[in-house]
Amino acid sequence: MEVVEDTLDAELEDFLARPLFCHLGTESSDGPRVSPLWFLWEDGALWIIATRSNKTFPERIEADPRTAVSIVDFDPETGRVEHVGLRGRASVEPFDGDRGERLLTQYLGPDESAWDEMFRDLDEVAERYAFVRFVPETVVERDQSYAGSLSG
Repeated sequence: MEVVEDTLDAELEDFLARPLFCHLGTESSDGPRVSPLWFLWEDGALWIIATRSNKTFPERIEADPRTAVSIVDFDPETGRVEHVGLRGRASVEPFDGDRGERLLTQYLGPDESAWDEMFRDLDEVAERYAFVRFVPETVVERDQSYAGSLSG
């Protein structure tokens, strides 16, 4: 992975471990599309959870694997604005229960009994979901923070 720019104070691995939304950009016959999604950074790839029904981005990826991802961590109170932009290729992969559990724990916490019902049974989750495996080729890491002005 080629780092094009790096002004981020945080290590990329640490930034990508945060429970943030990524915005996956794909191409469609009607032009570019962006989807906000959960992800897990693991094995040099973003593993993005994707429902098998009602979502067209997996089909767009199968038609054209060239994709872009943007991830922003923003806190208006402190003025923190950290951005990572990635370009690369994606593929649609079967849902892996162990990886899925790690991803869901990152967003929903370690207590599975507190998770929404739709995520509790990983066998059922595997039937409804797939993974998009995004492998970055280039990355831009930017700290665009400013002096925060909001008070609690």
